[in-house]
Amino acid sequence: MIDEIQVENVALIRRAALEPCAGLTVLTGETGAGKTALLSALKLLMGERADKTAVRDGAPSLTVSGRIFVRNPACEDAGAGEGAVVAADVEPEELVVTRKVTAEGRSRATINGAMASVAELAQAVAPTIDLCGQHEHQQLLRPHTHGALLDAWAAESVQAPLAAYREAFCAAAQAQAQLDRVLQAGQASTAKLDDARFALKRIDEVSPQPGEYERLSADLARAEHAESLATAALRAHGALADDGGAMDALSDAVSALEAGARFDETLQPYADSLREVGYVLEDVSRDVASYGDGIEFDPDELQQQQERMAALQGLLRAFGPRMEDVFSAREVAAEAVALVDDAEWLEKQARKAVDQAEQALAAAADELRAARGDAAPRFAEAVSEQMGRLEMGSSSLVCQVSPLPREQWTQADPDSVEFLFKPGAGMQERPLARIASGGEVSRVMLAVKVVLGEADAVDTLVFDEVDAGVGGSVAVALADVLADLARTHQVIVVTHLAQVAVRADAHYLVRKSESEGVPETTLSLLDAEDRPVEIARMLSGSATEASLAHARELLAAAH
Repeated sequence: MIDEIQVENVALIRRAALEPCAGLTVLTGETGAGKTALLSALKLLMGERADKTAVRDGAPSLTVSGRIFVRNPACEDAGAGEGAVVAADVEPEELVVTRKVTAEGRSRATINGAMASVAELAQAVAPTIDLCGQHEHQQLLRPHTHGALLDAWAAESVQAPLAAYREAFCAAAQAQAQLDRVLQAGQASTAKLDDARFALKRIDEVSPQPGEYERLSADLARAEHAESLATAALRAHGALADDGGAMDALSDAVSALEAGARFDETLQPYADSLREVGYVLEDVSRDVASYGDGIEFDPDELQQQQERMAALQGLLRAFGPRMEDVFSAREVAAEAVALVDDAEWLEKQARKAVDQAEQALAAAADELRAARGDAAPRFAEAVSEQMGRLEMGSSSLVCQVSPLPREQWTQADPDSVEFLFKPGAGMQERPLARIASGGEVSRVMLAVKVVLGEADAVDTLVFDEVDAGVGGSVAVALADVLADLARTHQVIVVTHLAQVAVRADAHYLVRKSESEGVPETTLSLLDAEDRPVEIARMLSGSATEASLAHARELLAAAH
């Protein structure tokens, strides 16, 4: 949703700010006042190619800034595709985007203060805004978005088969990838195969075990220094337990303190503490003696351990630097050898897996197609009903679901889903992009958007030509439909119809004036006192007493 747009030096606009409300915002003004310049500014934020002619005469550059809250940031699910729907309860992300275009045509963009490319700007902003009436920006004129829109509208009736299809598509892709890998491995060069066989043979000759290298390193450190360890234990035991050793000295100290304690009891705690230390020394002396007795030196075993360590270190030099790398190298080599040695069997198994996955995928695609086939006419009927509200005669929408060739299936679609426009009963339907009238295509878009409601991933809709050639009862119906749409979307409408303007939650007036002989466009938010004057002008061209009374009547009826 657009929170605010600030425009500077765009066409005739020196400086303007637009703060559209969450519901229906209208822009009105005389023809040629500069309403189109505001849409041009919005398109710059959507990543459109910069045009230096849009820079106001005499200005060095133009700047357009916007604060936009998006609930479907551009990091889409790769399988969902454009037009996919994001849950409405997702916390919106705030984006502050700026686009600057110099009079020489150089363009710069930022997103949240960081430099960004125009492509990144388009990816972040364009999916959240639909310029209905601007053919190049209408997402609904792109047939590849129609499948996701139909799925979103159909909701639960399509979501389960769609999820099953996507899962089956991934499984089929994995099965095909495994078959390709088996076939590729079977064609491996002789040199590579020889290398794999050599690596497998060398590692298996040593047959290293997990954790063996670490255990052997510790054992060798003890075995190679057995004599030093035994001597250290013996010396320690002697220093503690031999005559005149630490334990005898400690015993003498305890006896002396206890003798003194007979005359001064404050010495007793020291005697007690030393006695406790004596217990510890006895334990250490006994354990050290046991450790020394347990050390055995076996030259043959030491030689075997050293030879084993040398073999393991040889593997580390060849495939390391870690034992994990050695094990990994064996797995790769074993797989390469097995793929060639067992190529025929593996290929047979892989082809069988592909066939089974393709059968499951075809069944899932049939179920999805059936669910869409059931939803498509209901969606088309609902849109056609809205088109009837807009008094578009007998014209209607057709939702066509056609199977695609298997090689064209994607994770999102096994079908071609396209919305077609049928001008009247008995007439040939045609793609939406081929509707000639800008006002007509905008009203079709409006009907589709109303039916989509909250299922639409696009937050903001901007209508430019929706009221072209409209008047009388059709104008009233158009205003009603726009008001309905504003309950689920942020709607911005450039309009010449008073019937639409009176339904607005926010009403902006675009004026063109002259300042020192230079034309300038200004934008102002009308309050409750100013709105009747502008509505009266739209009704009769001037604010007469009769037109003002009519304007106030329309405003009162609208709210």
